[in-house]
Amino acid sequence: MTLHVLVVDDEPLARSRLRTVLAGCTAPAAVVGAEAANAVQAMDMLRRHRFDAVLLDIHMPGADGLALARALRDGLDAPAVVFVTAHAEHAVSAFELEAVDYLTKPVRLERLQAALQKVERQVHARGLPAGAQADVLLIQDRGRTERVPLTEVLYFKAELKYITVRTASRSYILDAALSELEDRHAAQFLRVHRNALVARHAMRALEKHYDAEEGEGWAVRLNGIDELLAVSRRQLSAVREALAAW
Repeated sequence: MTLHVLVVDDEPLARSRLRTVLAGCTAPAAVVGAEAANAVQAMDMLRRHRFDAVLLDIHMPGADGLALARALRDGLDAPAVVFVTAHAEHAVSAFELEAVDYLTKPVRLERLQAALQKVERQVHARGLPAGAQADVLLIQDRGRTERVPLTEVLYFKAELKYITVRTASRSYILDAALSELEDRHAAQFLRVHRNALVARHAMRALEKHYDAEEGEGWAVRLNGIDELLAVSRRQLSAVREALAAW
């Protein structure tokens, strides 16, 4: 697979360096379909051409890279966003905008290659039939792609930049946004906390629970595992209703 990339950076030298590093990428390979020096140029190119990914600087004249990513997030079939910047302090904001990755300059080949592999997985998932997307997760595990049936997943839990996917037998790491998983699988999974979604069919009981960070509260117990998941006050009534419905 060859990914078509738009490079957005106000510095010509930075764009040239990215082209050089991209030329060394394989599996997937990547080609620079176009370049832009600011957000206005980038939006014009995105209206006229389809790209798989945007390699996006943050600090640029006019609208910055975060503003451009915010605009792209609401578009249909939007390209994956990979931030490429000299400023590490914007990483949290970048991942809140569901960026695929966040690279700091100077970009190393292996880091860019890893980011493009994430883009490739996203492109592949979009290309699956709707039923296939709903029924399985494609997870990269130790250098191979594994299909995990959604019916086996007990919960999704946000852990730093990644999502823990828990089944009865093991855990996986998934590059995704919890909000995206919630939107896509709302019929099967319920948000119980700001950092967790649980499978409705696996919910067994709601129990009083003491958490070292949050104090006295509630937690949900799931079939198949001993682990308890904290339930926020905001979601407590929704969890009770879901337990009654099953």
